[in-house]
Amino acid sequence: MELINKFILCAMLMINVAFCSNNSSIPTHISGCTNQLCGDFEIPYPFGLDKGCFMEPPYLFQIYCKNSKPYLFNSGFSVSKLSVAAGEVTLMLPIAQDCYTENGTQLKNNVSDFNQAFNQYFSVSFVRNKFYSIGCDNLATINGFRGDNNYTTGCISSCSYAHEVDLKSCSGVGCCKTSIPSGLNSYRFSLRSNNHHRSVWSFNPCSYSFFMEETEFNFSKLEEFTNLTQVPVMVDFAVGFESCEVAKKNMTSYACKENTVCVDSIPRDGYLCWCSKGYEGNPFLGCTDVDECKKEPNLCKNGICQNTPGSFKCLCQKGYLPQNETICSLDVKDNSRNRIVDYIIVSVSMGFVAIMATIGLMFWGMKKRKLTKLREKFFEQNGGIMLQQRFSSHRGSKDTTKIFTLEEIKKATNNFHESRILGEGGYGIVYKGELMENKFVAIKKSKVGIQTQIEQFINEMIVLMQINHKNVVKLFGCCLETEVPLLVYEFITNGNLFEHIQNISNEFSPLSWELRLKIASETAGALAYLHSQTITQIIHRDVKTANILLDENYTAKVSDFGASRLNPLDQDQLQTLVQGTFGYLDPEYMYSSNLTDKSDVYSFGVVLAELLTSMKAIDFRRDENDRNLANYFVSALKGDRILDIFDADIVSDANVKALMEVANLAGRCLRVKSDERPTMKEVAMELEGLRAMEKHQQREANFPTGETKYLVESPLYPNCIHNVDGESINNTSADYVNIQNELLNSYNSGR
Repeated sequence: MELINKFILCAMLMINVAFCSNNSSIPTHISGCTNQLCGDFEIPYPFGLDKGCFMEPPYLFQIYCKNSKPYLFNSGFSVSKLSVAAGEVTLMLPIAQDCYTENGTQLKNNVSDFNQAFNQYFSVSFVRNKFYSIGCDNLATINGFRGDNNYTTGCISSCSYAHEVDLKSCSGVGCCKTSIPSGLNSYRFSLRSNNHHRSVWSFNPCSYSFFMEETEFNFSKLEEFTNLTQVPVMVDFAVGFESCEVAKKNMTSYACKENTVCVDSIPRDGYLCWCSKGYEGNPFLGCTDVDECKKEPNLCKNGICQNTPGSFKCLCQKGYLPQNETICSLDVKDNSRNRIVDYIIVSVSMGFVAIMATIGLMFWGMKKRKLTKLREKFFEQNGGIMLQQRFSSHRGSKDTTKIFTLEEIKKATNNFHESRILGEGGYGIVYKGELMENKFVAIKKSKVGIQTQIEQFINEMIVLMQINHKNVVKLFGCCLETEVPLLVYEFITNGNLFEHIQNISNEFSPLSWELRLKIASETAGALAYLHSQTITQIIHRDVKTANILLDENYTAKVSDFGASRLNPLDQDQLQTLVQGTFGYLDPEYMYSSNLTDKSDVYSFGVVLAELLTSMKAIDFRRDENDRNLANYFVSALKGDRILDIFDADIVSDANVKALMEVANLAGRCLRVKSDERPTMKEVAMELEGLRAMEKHQQREANFPTGETKYLVESPLYPNCIHNVDGESINNTSADYVNIQNELLNSYNSGR
């Protein structure tokens, strides 16, 4: 009887194999379109060469074959890879070049514009590609569209000698890279040089910029780019512009065939087709069943594998019962003669499992000890011992700051879960964390660690921990058990100043002039504190509206010290690699690389211009000469057109004078020569004085008419107020001299 059962099972298995063999041929093209080859490149449906062999529309899926090379819809971009299931096409796209002669004459500057190539049907993959800029004297930007919205980003790379070039990390020395947004379907490169390559011409006469698959970027020398004309770029595609739910309502045009699932495209509108689980092939033609039994002959333990549509099942041998879909275990109720043998087999197996479990525990213990040693190594490598020693000599800091363990940070961020990400910039990722007692913090995880600067990092930690200013984001501590240190900051709940000024999503209430003046004054006070009241001068180096956070009371909080540098108070300037944000960079710093506290003053001048105009620091929608707000603002100020560019929502008869005072102050901050700009202490004093004047005007009804008139018509600071051309506006009011002296004393004594 047992022999008969086994014979029947074997017969069923043979029939199943015969059935599946009929489906073993997996089609890749529509019937009648057999020769879909371009050279050695096979073109799968929905793409195709001939009419009727590709899915409509032709400008999305038609491939043209030229000289045995496939090209996308008769464009100049050849196809090197094509994945139907993933919705990805790899194109060979040209690179932008900017070349000069030895005396600085421009030889070549081509700008690559792909609006015509992609239209709305393709978008550059933001997951697989990066924007690269190669060269030692170049400024590269991208200006493109995500749907109907304009997008701009870019990076700067510079160096002085060929041996300094670092193509491996590509972090700014001869090479820089940046991420690109999702859904970018058209873009334009801009590639410029600050000094026309004169100082680096001998080894780098040209700059280059391009999109490229990050995994394909493996260059080691600048010379490799000399004859390079094309690089691989991954682009995303999808079917139509409808979601799966909408597309399924019209089965005539619905592209997914038998045994498939529909998946909404993430990078752009439309959908993709995937083979269902247990099936394989081309989902746009229909997927065929995978014969799991044939692919894995020993799939069923103590049983015979039988293939089923989209799956399989195990038929257990006599004396065994199904334990799960691939294992048949011994039936203890069976009285067959093989029970003793089966028990022996099970016992041996269990013994083997026990041995393997013991070995596994040993390896787990070894791995845990290895991780512990690695954390100890990182702790020491990141200067943990030095920091603890500094803590012991700075008792005031130890009470409010802490060295967190990695376990505490993981618990606070849910193991760095993506849902906890608050933002991502050039210096790292910021997570929202929750410590004990529902205390929320912001945790900054740097992207790149520079281990040669550990002592500088420790000094910076000590200085930042000692900062106790209401308008500077508080640093609670750090974690040193990772390859790069993690910083734990105070969490601010009300967004940043850029979001409030632009208010793109109408999430915030409009900022009144009083609030704008308050925020400007508090920010200036914080920067003045950093420049002159800390043990070591701190130059922020990335002052911008996005780095000014606001709490629920609209109190300003200066944040993001990722680019900051410590400068001894007895030094006027510091030689550094240029870093910062387009539109806010001090022009003198850009050309000389000499960083001073006046670089922050220039950036703050741009912030004042944004507060007055509600315009962006860089906006390509403005005329070419007005795209840079700093230049636009100074030009309007000198041409007596400044009232025309103020935000109309904040202008009133009562505050025009204050607006003009702030505009003149911004103009002085934006002077090209740094020695002509005021210090941050002077800026803070003037803004604080303007706030005091505003309060006087609000209470003018309580003063006699003559006194009110005197207060309103008197200038605030006889020794501080200047117009944009640098001419002094004098006044001898003793009352305001006293106010000025009081403010000066307050800044000299700290806050």
